[in-house]
Amino acid sequence: MARGKLRIYLGAAPGVGKTYAMLSEAHRRIERGTDCVVAFVEHYGRARTEVMLHGLEQVPRRELEYRGAVFTEMDIDAVLRRAPAVALVDELAHTNIPGSRNAKRWQDVEELLAAGIDVISTVNIQHLESLGDVVESITGIRQQETVPDEVVRRADQIELVDMSPQALRRRMAHGNIYKSDKVDAALSNYFRPGNLTALRELALLWVADRVDEYLKQYRSEHRVSAIWGSRERIVVGLTGGPEGRTLIRRAARLAEKGAGGEVLAVYIARSDGLSSASPKELAVQRTLVEDLGGTFHHVVGDDIPVALLDFARGVNATQIVLGSSRRKAWQYVFGPGVGATVARESGPDLDVHIVTHGEVAKGRGLPVARGARLGRARIIWGWGVGLAGPAVMAVLLDTVNLGLANDMLLFLTFTVAAALLGGLLPALASAAFGSLLLNYFYTPPLHRLTIADPKNIVAIVIFFGVALAVASVVDLAARRTHQAARLRAESEILSFLAGNVLRGETGLDELLERVRETFGMESAALLERAGEVEPWTCAGRAGFGRPLERPEDADVDMPVGDHLALALTGRVLPAEDRRVLAAFAAQAVVVLDRTRLQEEADRARALAEGNRIRTALLAAVSHDLRTPLAGIKAAVSSLRSDDVAWSEEDRAELLEGIEEGADRLDHLVGNLLDMSRLQTGTVTPIIRETDLDEVVPMALGGVPEGSVDLDVPETLPMVAVDAGLLERSVANLVENAVKYSPPDRTVVVSASALSDRVEVRIVDQGPGVPDEAKERIFEPFQRYGDSPRGAGVGLGLAVARGFAEAMGGTLDAEDTPGGGLTMVLSLRATGSSSAQLTSAQPERQAP
Repeated sequence: MARGKLRIYLGAAPGVGKTYAMLSEAHRRIERGTDCVVAFVEHYGRARTEVMLHGLEQVPRRELEYRGAVFTEMDIDAVLRRAPAVALVDELAHTNIPGSRNAKRWQDVEELLAAGIDVISTVNIQHLESLGDVVESITGIRQQETVPDEVVRRADQIELVDMSPQALRRRMAHGNIYKSDKVDAALSNYFRPGNLTALRELALLWVADRVDEYLKQYRSEHRVSAIWGSRERIVVGLTGGPEGRTLIRRAARLAEKGAGGEVLAVYIARSDGLSSASPKELAVQRTLVEDLGGTFHHVVGDDIPVALLDFARGVNATQIVLGSSRRKAWQYVFGPGVGATVARESGPDLDVHIVTHGEVAKGRGLPVARGARLGRARIIWGWGVGLAGPAVMAVLLDTVNLGLANDMLLFLTFTVAAALLGGLLPALASAAFGSLLLNYFYTPPLHRLTIADPKNIVAIVIFFGVALAVASVVDLAARRTHQAARLRAESEILSFLAGNVLRGETGLDELLERVRETFGMESAALLERAGEVEPWTCAGRAGFGRPLERPEDADVDMPVGDHLALALTGRVLPAEDRRVLAAFAAQAVVVLDRTRLQEEADRARALAEGNRIRTALLAAVSHDLRTPLAGIKAAVSSLRSDDVAWSEEDRAELLEGIEEGADRLDHLVGNLLDMSRLQTGTVTPIIRETDLDEVVPMALGGVPEGSVDLDVPETLPMVAVDAGLLERSVANLVENAVKYSPPDRTVVVSASALSDRVEVRIVDQGPGVPDEAKERIFEPFQRYGDSPRGAGVGLGLAVARGFAEAMGGTLDAEDTPGGGLTMVLSLRATGSSSAQLTSAQPERQAP
């Protein structure tokens, strides 16, 4: 069965019209004859949204009872039985009521999609998991209901439902979003103009990034190499010189002028030894570009302009920023330079900016565009100087008699120059040609290729030998320089690779993208197979171009072991590049193994934690639960015995023992169930404004009368909590304090306001706990000191802290002055940002 398609309406805040747009789409599809049903849509009393539900088939919801109240959730089984073509499921990030099949609604949606049902859903930008910290910094509220970004990214279609902050606030003021008694609080808290503007920007940028991903995918699938200027991407060409900082800052300013601008700084490492970069300066520039929100890239390329343009077109750049050349005027005889070449070859789609800086014309500028080891122009100059130079010198010396020795030195000069410029072959040709000219013009008999004086024969032979030796030495030096430069370039790449590992940039996709950029390829993929006859599968891929099914289809493949291979497409690499490629391939395999080992370790850790909890539960069941059960059984057996005539006092005592044992069992089982809920992450607090003086007294019902002094002022601000979870937390803390307090001392429960928090302090004067054990007592199944087994299973404090953190509070232990232990429960006061009430669930109730 084909998987269903997911369409998501994304909004910046509640009330922008996501549900309305979803229902409008449903009506359009029904008019076209599509079988569309409402699986779950909540209108929250909004009249216009409720009207849109008319005429749509609604699947009956499932009712669930939780904490004495009845809630309704989507009945996924009913929807699957109905099997519509399209199902409307509102609030993708919603947390289901405990007892549902799945913890999250997006998991329900996954089941519908797997069954081939198309789903239309809604979500707000603040519910995306990756944006939790950003949203909290903007609104002061941590969202409790979130959906993984990957779930939304996998949607087949994402539609942004946008509205200006002013229009949304007007809609709020008119009562179209919340009831009139909630409007003022909402407008002054969550729906402030600054909050809405920031959330709107987040939504627009997030959707823009997704559109950019779709564009890259389309360009890759259709092998589009031309630049599409959909957004400003500015490539900065770096040489490793100090002017790079100026270029990066200028590029950042250019990017700020356009929405969604992006800066990519690239350093192209040469292998001909004619340019060198300071590693320290490159590190500084890398930090600078990353601080400004850009990215740094390291690429190998002998032809600097070609490599730079290939990189810019590969990332779909729109602008290139280069610095004015640092070369002196006379150096331009070797070529126009990188800036002029890039500007000439950039074409109409790329704008090239030449930026002035303080290092202009001070030497060691951008490298000259050369392709071969010595460069084609350099070799041509070598042949020209080696052959034309002796000929011109012969004509000039024909009118001047300097002597054979001086003539030979002058001709030797051209041979050395030819060796310096063009290498061995032009120097050999110059030496041979010069020897012929010396013989013909300057050794008797003149103008003949014969030599009368044997001494002149020796001189010409020595000349040729010296010329040959000098040419060989110069060529060998050039080769050694090339090899050293090549090794230096390789070491830079390997050092950069090692730095990525140390910085934690070890993701397989990121590493493959570095491989592709480094060698200027179209795509890079890591292929693997389970056995010799098994097909190849792709473990990771980066770049664009055709997908690879086996290493033989690639332009370059680097096998790693018997079952892994790094495959690249784009061009054939020279043999000298394969050494560095092998290092990348080995690192890719290490990253893949590390990722899989980490996943296995996470699974093993989860299993180990589960085993530890199960073992502790079994221990609790085998001992702690058997004690009260044994007491109850003994009392019941005694009461049922016909052999003994029990007095009323005895019967009352036995019944009291049964009641105490049952209460103890209820308490133990309650803690065990609460701990299991915390371990599985199914605790979902329902946050509301609550008065402490209404909840805390109810938590004291399980302790002996007179053992607790209560001091909770009525003037305290209200707190944003789940009343049930707060009661359980305080009850556990008070029971623990009473258990360890001396019989003649009472436990003090007091509350006070502190800044934007309200603190509840449970103070006992018992033996206390040393500092090194204060955190350990909050771990499950931990008892401090020599507490007897009958004192409980050691879950009370762990449950109390878990519930406190689930409500956005904290629980810590402090020393009581004079001896003892004080538990400090800190909660959010509604006078602060928590006054927005349901910041965790803005769709469910008013902020």
